[in-house]
Amino acid sequence: MDGQGEPLITMRNVGLRYGTGPEVLRDLDLELAEGSFHFLTGRSGAGKSSLLSLLHLSRRPSRGLMQVFGHDTNDLPLRELPMLRRRIGVVFQDFRLLDHLTAQENIALPLKVANAMEGARIDEIVGELIDWVGLTKQAQARPPTLSGGEKQRVAIARAVISSPRLLLADEPTGNVDDEMGERLMRLFVKLNSLGTTIMIATHDRSLPVRYGYPLLHLEDGRLSREIVSDEPTGGMKDGSV
Repeated sequence: MDGQGEPLITMRNVGLRYGTGPEVLRDLDLELAEGSFHFLTGRSGAGKSSLLSLLHLSRRPSRGLMQVFGHDTNDLPLRELPMLRRRIGVVFQDFRLLDHLTAQENIALPLKVANAMEGARIDEIVGELIDWVGLTKQAQARPPTLSGGEKQRVAIARAVISSPRLLLADEPTGNVDDEMGERLMRLFVKLNSLGTTIMIATHDRSLPVRYGYPLLHLEDGRLSREIVSDEPTGGMKDGSV
């Protein structure tokens, strides 16, 4: 167990293969507690994106047990997957923004699809997030006109706007400068302090040391847990912004 609460995610002897190829993930045993925060590292090709695809229910295990929010993913009817996915925020490495929508509209999309609240309240929340990620001047711009770092920030704001129970981020600070990276990490820490379970995949092994959260490492499709500094050097675990 990871300490903060009951398991949000449970994996037992999980394997994943694509088609008839070899397993890209093998013998995974993992528990993510409600409210926990983890970093995920591993070289390119180690299986980080494949693990994230399992966690955001884009794929099901080829073998083994996987439970998400108490549901066995192998037994879950396809019609129930969209409702579960609404509890999961994802920051994809390739952003996956809709080019015909403005930055503001992309960010608001999860709330509008879910019909979660009135338009005025959505606009208020979107405005706060746009300001936080430093995109006020780009709010009405469309993705083709944005830089990679700006697209990254739109994708992050879209992923967190619905206050997901689980947030998965694939290299969320990879396309931004150090100052903005620090600001975005503060947002993740704040969300975690409010109860969101977070996993950040990164090539930057200094992040776990700086922030003091548990580190999971993938090597050739196998998952291990590594020890990092007991105290974050960035002084960020209290969730202060």
